[in-house]
Amino acid sequence: MAARKKKEAAPQESGGANLELLEAIEMLEHEKDISREVLFEAIENSLITACRNHYGKADNVHVEMDRETCAVKIYAEKTVTEGEVSDSALEISLEDAKELDPDAEVGGTVKVWLKSDGFGRIATQSAKNVIIQKIKEEERAAIFNRFSGKAHDVVTGIVQRVNGRNISVNLGRADALLSENEQVRGEILRATDRIKVYILDVKNTPRGPKIIVSRTHPELVKKLFESEVTEVADGTVEIRSISREAGSRTKIAVWSNNPDVDAVGACVGMNGSRVNAVVDELNGEKIDIVNWDENPAIYIENALSPAKVVSVIVDGDEKTAKVVVPDYQLSLAIGKEGQNARLAARLTGYKIDIKSETQAKDAPGFRMEDYLDLEDEYEEGEYPEDGEYYEEGEYAEEGEYADEGEYAEEGEYAEEGEYAEEGEYAEEGEYTEEDGADGEETSLEEKSET
Repeated sequence: MAARKKKEAAPQESGGANLELLEAIEMLEHEKDISREVLFEAIENSLITACRNHYGKADNVHVEMDRETCAVKIYAEKTVTEGEVSDSALEISLEDAKELDPDAEVGGTVKVWLKSDGFGRIATQSAKNVIIQKIKEEERAAIFNRFSGKAHDVVTGIVQRVNGRNISVNLGRADALLSENEQVRGEILRATDRIKVYILDVKNTPRGPKIIVSRTHPELVKKLFESEVTEVADGTVEIRSISREAGSRTKIAVWSNNPDVDAVGACVGMNGSRVNAVVDELNGEKIDIVNWDENPAIYIENALSPAKVVSVIVDGDEKTAKVVVPDYQLSLAIGKEGQNARLAARLTGYKIDIKSETQAKDAPGFRMEDYLDLEDEYEEGEYPEDGEYYEEGEYAEEGEYADEGEYAEEGEYAEEGEYAEEGEYAEEGEYTEEDGADGEETSLEEKSET
C-alpha cells in the first residue's frame, strides 16, 4: 500500500476584501461588546454548516477567514484514490488530483477549492441562523459577565414599562426586574423616570441573564453615601450599621478613623448638602446619622436620637438594654408607632425597653439601686473615705482634725499635735496638751478650777 502523503494545492479565495462584512463585524464588536475573534469563528462555523447542508458532509471541509480583509477561503481535503471514486465528497481521482497538484500521489490528500456562492437557499439560511444564534449567545454571555461583576452595587436605570406589579428597568445593555417586594411602598414610578437601584443578584438562564434589583435594600443607602461623601468612599469615615424602613426613615451609625474628621459632619455636609442629595434620590426619606461607639450604652443613647436619655443599663450577655428618658421625651424616644425605638434596636442589635422617669421609679430593673447590695458595700477591715463619720472604736488618721461642733467618741485619743476646737470638750479618758505647758498633763477638773 502506498504511503499516505499530504499534498497541498494553493487554496483559492472566494473573493477580495469584503468591506461591508468588516464594517458589520466592527459594529457588532462595539455595540454588543462581542470579541472580533468570536465573530470570525462564528462566520467560519456557519460556512461549514452551509457546506454540510449543500454537500451532505463537512468533516473534511475547512474555512479560513482573513482577519484584516474578511476574504474567505473554503476548501475540502480529499484523499487521492486510484481507480473509481466511491465518494466524491471525500475522495478524488489521481487524474483530477494531478490537475490541482502535479505532485499528488495515491493515498495523499489535496485541497479542493469550494465556491460559497454556489450554496443553495437552504444552506445560506442555515449559515445565517448559525451566525445569529452565536451572536445572541455571545451577547448574553457579555451581559452576564458585565453585570455579575456589578452585583451588590448601585447602578442608574430608566423605568421602561410596568408589568402588572413588577417594573422593568433598562440598565443600558439589559433590562432588570424590580419586583413588588423590592419596591418602596408609596413610591410611584413612571416610564422614563431615571432611578438608582441596588443589584441584588444576576442569574444566567437559558433565556439570557436575569438581573434582580431593589429600591428597599439598606445597602442602597450606604452606596449612595459612598457616591456623595468622599470620606466614606476613601474609608476615612465608616458606615458601621444601617437600619431602614424604606420610604419612611433610615438610621445609620458612622465612625471616623481620623480623630480630626467629624463622621456625622462629613456625612451631613455643608448646610446638609450631602445628606440632602441622598434624601432627594430616595424621594424624601428621612435619614438620621449618629455616632457609633464601642460602649453599647453610649451607642444606644446615640441611636435613640433625637430623644434625650437619662440613663442606659445594658446587659451584654442578653443583648438587652433598659433606657430611662425624661417624661416629656418618652413619645419622641419611642417614635410614631414605635419606629424610632424599633430602628434603634435594629441599628445596635440590642432589645431596648424604654420608660419615662416616672415609670422607672416603680419598674424593676430600671433603678441603679436594683443592681447594688448596700449591706455588702464595705467589707470588714475597710476604712471609710474622707468626709464619712467614724464609728465607735475607730481611729482618726494622723493629720486629721475634728471640725467645730464635733465630739470625739469614748475611747478615742487625739494624735500628737492636734488641738480641740472652740466649743469642744474632751470625753472621759481623753487627754489634751495645754497650750504653752511643758508636757504637763492637766485634768478636766483641774482646768476648770484654774
